[in-house]
Formats: sequence, C-alpha cells, structure tokens
Amino acid sequence: MKYRRLGKTGLRVSEIGFGTWQLANDPNFWVGADLDESLKNLQKYVDLGGNFIDTAWVYGYSDAEPNRHPSEELIGKFLKESGLRDKIVIASKVPPKNMLWPARRGIPISEVFPSDHIEKCVDDSLKSLGVDYIDLMQFHVWQDEFSEDDAWKETIKKITKQGKVKNWGISVNDYQPTNCLKTLDTGLISTVQCVFNVFHQKPTEKLFSYAIENDIGIIARVPLDEGGLAGNFTRETVFSEGDFRSKYFSPERIKELVDRTDSLKNNFLNEDIKTLPELSLRYILSQDAVSVLIVGMTKSEYVEANTSYSEKDKLPQAILEELKKHAWERNFYPDVDPAMKDSDYLER
Repeated sequence: MKYRRLGKTGLRVSEIGFGTWQLANDPNFWVGADLDESLKNLQKYVDLGGNFIDTAWVYGYSDAEPNRHPSEELIGKFLKESGLRDKIVIASKVPPKNMLWPARRGIPISEVFPSDHIEKCVDDSLKSLGVDYIDLMQFHVWQDEFSEDDAWKETIKKITKQGKVKNWGISVNDYQPTNCLKTLDTGLISTVQCVFNVFHQKPTEKLFSYAIENDIGIIARVPLDEGGLAGNFTRETVFSEGDFRSKYFSPERIKELVDRTDSLKNNFLNEDIKTLPELSLRYILSQDAVSVLIVGMTKSEYVEANTSYSEKDKLPQAILEELKKHAWERNFYPDVDPAMKDSDYLER
C-alpha cells in the first residue's frame, strides 16, 4: 500500500481508505451488512496496509435508538479488540443539527452547527469509538457563507485545545466542490471530502488546484458512483427495499448507466487495466491533489482487490485526457428526496 500526506495535518495515510457507511446497516439507505464479516474486513484492510477509516455520527442512526451510532460503535469494537488505535487514522463527521443534506442556502449556521451541538456530537463520537481523540472531525455538510460566523471557529479551537480533535475538515455538499473555498481561507480547515469519480470530474476544475497551492488534503468519496462504476449492474438490476439506489438509479437511468459503463469497458479495459473498478480507482489516484479515496468494502474480495490498486502506476496522461469525455454530470437526488431542489446541488 502506498501512502500520501493528508494536507497540512501532516498525517501519512494509505491511498485507499475504508468507507464505513455500508457497514452500519443504515435503515434509511443501506441494508444487509454482516457485522461479523465487517469486523473481519476491517482487520484484513489493516493487514494489507490500510490505515484510514472514515465514519460519521449519523451512519446507522435511527430515531428508534437516538443514542446509538452503529458505524462508530463497530469501529470502536474493532479498535478495542485489535489494539491498533495508534496505527489507525480515524475520521468522523458532525451531522447538521437540522438533519438536512445538503446544507440549504439561506439557513443560518446557528440552525445547522450551533456550538453546543458540535461539542455534543464530538463527545458522542469519542464515546462510540471508545477513543480519547479523533484524528479528523469533519462537518458533514457546508455552505461557504458559514465562514462569516465566528462561533464555530471558536468552538473548534476550544475542542482542539482540549485534545479531543486533532484536525478539522469539511465534507462538502455533493456536486458543490467549491462551496468551501472562503472557509478554507480561514486556515482552520485542513481537509475537504468531496464526490470525485470518472463521472463527476468537477473537482479538477478549481478545488484541486486550490488544494495543492494551500496544502489541503483531499478525500475522494463515492469513487464507484454508488456502485455504478463497479460495472456489475445490468438493465434488469433491481435494488432491494430500503436501498436508496432504487430511486437514485431508476429503471430509465440504469439503462443509461449500463450504456456508459459498457463504453468505459470497451474503450479502456486491457491487459494493464483489467476491471472497471480498477480503472475507476486508478483514475482517482492519478490526481496529485488527492490524498486518499474512501470506498465501501462489504466483502473480503473487495478489500483485497481495491487495496491492490494502490500498487499500480498512475494512468497515462493520454487515458486521463480521454476519460474527460466520459464525464456524466447529473443530479439524481431530488428523486431520492423530493424536498431537495436542483439548486441545492448545482455547483456554485
């Protein structure tokens, strides 16, 4: 496994990170995870050289059990049983108090991240994880107008001084990779987590150059486009009840998805690039601005395959240029949640 520097945090992190949303059996999005298998997969990931685990206060959250944080608890169990806390970089996230994803324009930060809410969520996460400190705590949504408020700044300074959190980041709204640049100018934020994959390439336009110039660590999420870029879906694929992809990839859209993934397979797979996940992850790792990508891995074979791509060379520039033609910018989320508007996801 190769390692990269996570921006000005100074942390050395494995290029392939472990995303843990799917491990939590989230009742609102993902279902079917086997918790024993999840623990084994975390151990295999570490055995193969991985050291970056990304989670969130809200992963697996249920109104029926408001004091439980299943994904963090699972990681805490792994850390306790393995004794590997000092070798693992743990990243978690503070949810918006109003529980709205993405952060809506015009709603003040006092309703999204009030100081007492930030402090409570940090304490909750420390307890769920069973740790004394969190390496990276991220705001789970953001609007750049929040940069004008001073309360959150003083709060994170206080928490950092207490030793509870070492570094702070922003998990920027989907499809709004630059909706954070004014905030980054404050110097208080060390990392940005953003959607970045073969289909969604907008971060390369502005965010990545800013990150390189200002030593901001980039964490690339949704590297396989919610499973679409794994290349396993067909026109007849049907998602189980409770899986948000049943709306995200509607019957008509999954047909277009399959056409696009077939085109990627026909144009790029060869002796050097054998699978679509390999193409997808190596595309991300070919970007100098990216510190780490996080990918959900629910099976042992996924852990082995995904971590192995770190051993490969970056893709040739000619392939990177050709992949620009395969960008597919679109907004499916209003169909997942009708309360969302297209404008909530458009790039600013």
